[in-house]
Amino acid sequence: MPKAKIDLWYAIGLPPKKAIEYFKSKGYTFSWDWWELWQEAHTKAFTVAKVMRMDILQDIREMVQKALDEGITFQEFKKELEPKLRAKGWWGRKLIIDETGAQEVQLGSPWRLKTIYHVNMQTSYMAGRYTAQMENVDNRPYWQYVAVMDSRTRPAHRALHGKVFRYDDPFWNSFYPPNGWNCRCRVRALSARDIERKELVVDSSKGKLSIKDALVSKRTGELQPVAVYHDPLTGEKISPDVGWSYNPGKRDWKPDLNKYDDDIRRLFND
Repeated sequence: MPKAKIDLWYAIGLPPKKAIEYFKSKGYTFSWDWWELWQEAHTKAFTVAKVMRMDILQDIREMVQKALDEGITFQEFKKELEPKLRAKGWWGRKLIIDETGAQEVQLGSPWRLKTIYHVNMQTSYMAGRYTAQMENVDNRPYWQYVAVMDSRTRPAHRALHGKVFRYDDPFWNSFYPPNGWNCRCRVRALSARDIERKELVVDSSKGKLSIKDALVSKRTGELQPVAVYHDPLTGEKISPDVGWSYNPGKRDWKPDLNKYDDDIRRLFND
């Protein structure tokens, strides 16, 4: 059972099994900069920027898996993982020389471990939550974006708070949380009765989505596409953080074919 001091288990309300299954499905890959493994590719492979040795990558992945399996806190995660990384030399700032010249890079640090912990925990939770919500769309086909409305909430996430779209609206392909580093947003599934009782408006993203190029590396000038939602009420153009305009759970979702007849099942399997 997860420990009570892990707030995310309760705040998100996700069966832990689905988050664990999502994370276990990933393979491994190496990347030097965070943007080299782009968006949907993160759903298929576990990577940590500037980890170029398999043993170090495995150490980090095993600790993330332990955090999901056992519900350990960040402090426990850090206490066990930091000595392993220090012993293997993946810690502190190091001068690296390659074909582009010399650069000082940050390897392991308390801040980086905190980012690794929160990003992987939140992404896994939300991927599992997406799967659970997709399994119940017959009863709750409307999804509401929910941000944590406090002083740390980013303007773009605040602007999306409370908006409702159908589960199959293209909006969720790019804006299903998390939508950035340390994003705390989530999605609430609603029934038709909920919509009527709360007097909510179901929006549509038709004609309101576009793509822009965003700078991901000042050093290389690398540009990557990012989704934009044009809010007709405020005129705002809202985007996830660069590298986050994708749905981490969509790749692993598969329909429950048991509720279809044989002809429909064959179409899915083909």
